Amino acid sequence: MIHVTIYRNDKEECVGFLTDGHAGYSEEGHDIVCAAASVLIINTMNAIELYAQDTCSLVTNEETGMISYHLTSGHPSKDAELLLKTMILGLEEMVADENYAEYIDLTFEEV
Repeated sequence: MIHVTIYRNDKEECVGFLTDGHAGYSEEGHDIVCAAASVLIINTMNAIELYAQDTCSLVTNEETGMISYHLTSGHPSKDAELLLKTMILGLEEMVADENYAEYIDLTFEEV
């Protein structure tokens, strides 16, 4: 299962996230749940780097599926906030889909 924890500050702004695990929906290379979550997450990080002025810290471990991503300022720019909200919307839709809910979970934590 993919576990995604969204970190929010006291203003409920997303300031980072942690992913861990693999979906296990299908074999490696054919897992559409893993592919969908990966596209949402990696595209968001790439878009923030390209279109927003925010700096971040990033640690990954492909073997375990871990991605630790944090905005270093402690609050997102307007552009980064929109991109992160879009990522969260996509992940929430995956969690809400009865076909995929058992392969991904999403939690929120205040930091």
